[in-house]
Amino acid sequence: MFHWLEKNPFFFTVVFLLVFSIAGLVEILPDFAKASRPTENLKPYTLLETAGRQIYIAESCNACHSQLVRPFKAETDRYGAYSLSGEYAYDRPFLWGSKRTGPDLHRVGDYRTTDWHEEHMLNPEAVIPGSIMPAYAHLYKKNIDVDTAYAEAYTQKVVFAVPYDTENNPKLGDLEAARAEILAEAKILAEDMKDPEVKAALDRGEIKQIVALIAYLNSLGQKRRAN
Repeated sequence: MFHWLEKNPFFFTVVFLLVFSIAGLVEILPDFAKASRPTENLKPYTLLETAGRQIYIAESCNACHSQLVRPFKAETDRYGAYSLSGEYAYDRPFLWGSKRTGPDLHRVGDYRTTDWHEEHMLNPEAVIPGSIMPAYAHLYKKNIDVDTAYAEAYTQKVVFAVPYDTENNPKLGDLEAARAEILAEAKILAEDMKDPEVKAALDRGEIKQIVALIAYLNSLGQKRRAN
């Protein structure tokens, strides 16, 4: 057989590539699967953070901001520790991005605060002179869609085995319990906000989109890992 292959370069090349590919898969796939497992103590997004992530996507924030710190000194000096594949284990879809009109946000929760985001989203240039980011005043007026956030998290739990409703991880429960949980989380976050209308809305049981978006931004980085 081998003698025949040596005299037929085309078939020899095909067999070589086939064997090489199988060997490569056997060597690479186990390490890739291991690296893609959730990093230690990584938590799924809470319902409020899930709602904020949906707003982040709807507003196309990922068109100008990446969420991937590459392993280069210039990147880690500016944005923090480089990204690990296991940190994205619960991200569907991934929001790595390929363009940076604004800074990378994968570690933004480690160095920005709730009140900073509140002022920045309302008037970016007042916080960062020369900023070309548009204002997002409409997020202070629109309410989040709790049902859609719950459906997203529930789908992640059932279809992708994301560990909701387990020890030390966010709770889902039924929809009514989820409504109470997300409102309580929003009220805690809003304690660090200044906008009176946002606070008044929470007293009425309404959660403005800005609250959820800030919750999501606060979750990005090491803070998403339990101590």
